[in-house]
Amino acid sequence: MPDTPNLDERHVQPIDTDRLLSPERATHAPRILLLYGSLRERSFSRLMTEEATRILTRFGAETRTYSPSGLPLPDDADADHPKVQELRDLVAWSEGMVWCSPERHGAMTGIMKTQIDWIPLSLGGVRPTQGKTLAVMQVSGGSQSFNAVNQLRILGRWMRLMTIPNQSSTPEAFLEFDEAGRMKPSPFYDRVVNVMEELMKFTILTRDNKAYLLDRYSERKESAADLSKRVNQKAI
Repeated sequence: MPDTPNLDERHVQPIDTDRLLSPERATHAPRILLLYGSLRERSFSRLMTEEATRILTRFGAETRTYSPSGLPLPDDADADHPKVQELRDLVAWSEGMVWCSPERHGAMTGIMKTQIDWIPLSLGGVRPTQGKTLAVMQVSGGSQSFNAVNQLRILGRWMRLMTIPNQSSTPEAFLEFDEAGRMKPSPFYDRVVNVMEELMKFTILTRDNKAYLLDRYSERKESAADLSKRVNQKAI
């Protein structure tokens, strides 16, 4: 046996390859929620999100898009605010998400961050984002940048989402959409297709095995109640 004296053997479990590789499969369409980060009348993050919705639907997804208009700042309203409840209900409904933000001052927009900040890490004993898939995209007014998508990745990890490897960053977005708001054919459009295709694959692959993929030794060892008591104890 390996020399692992610090392991609590009562909570060590062998990897169950049958459960991992052959879970019971759902038959409904993958449920994808899309968030965008601008309220401008001609919002390129919204237009890109609409394009992503069309692509996801073509691949067989059921999609819903949340409008951030009217969403209050975090802590500036109660959690029962209608726009907050709408967002949280959609997150609970979803099996995967797309986050698309403009880059503003070298970062994601406050509108994008506000939406994410209203999504709780836990809600009534349930972690509403844990184990769900995430694709990140950004649009820029100038040259290509990856600041916003990099930040979104950090937030996705913090929210315990499974962020897919691929991502989309579209520079000079004002050149990439026609007057009707449709994204023009280009390598940037092809990248959006790539990202949505990959998101669908990862969602279908992982959604039925989420509980087992995220079953952790430390959480088997320490109950949720004990963990909450420890991390929320008052400072002495």
